[in-house]
Amino acid sequence: MKRKEVEQRVETMINSLMEPGRYELVDVEFAKEGPHRYLRIFMDKEGGLTLEDCQKISEILSEPLDREDFIDEAYFLEISSPGLDRPIKKDEDYHRFSGENIEVKLYEALDGIKTFEGELISLKDGVVTLKLHNDELVEIEREKIANAKLAVIV
Repeated sequence: MKRKEVEQRVETMINSLMEPGRYELVDVEFAKEGPHRYLRIFMDKEGGLTLEDCQKISEILSEPLDREDFIDEAYFLEISSPGLDRPIKKDEDYHRFSGENIEVKLYEALDGIKTFEGELISLKDGVVTLKLHNDELVEIEREKIANAKLAVIV
């Protein structure tokens, strides 16, 4: 089974097993690092995810993953918080984090630039609008965004 298919099937499983409103699925990643495979599930909740939450989610998911056995190779299951640089993937994320500073990386350069950082103004009609630190507004078609995440300002 291909990486994207595994990620989509795991996402569907999580959404069917998790108590609505308690936890939020942020992302699923099925990655190969060296000789090992990792199934990483990034979850969040109001007030932040605790170690106990990660253990509980792991216990909820382990049995159905073993029973359905749709992942062809051995892997390590990791449950974690998305961290301070939380990925922005869904439409709801773009709306929720409006007004926050984000970092956007593009598949191809726009006016010679592949990475933008600034205040997320909006997502409307498939276009993300950012206010850069020099107060310039930039509009980026969502389909051209390779990844977006909250910017960590130090």
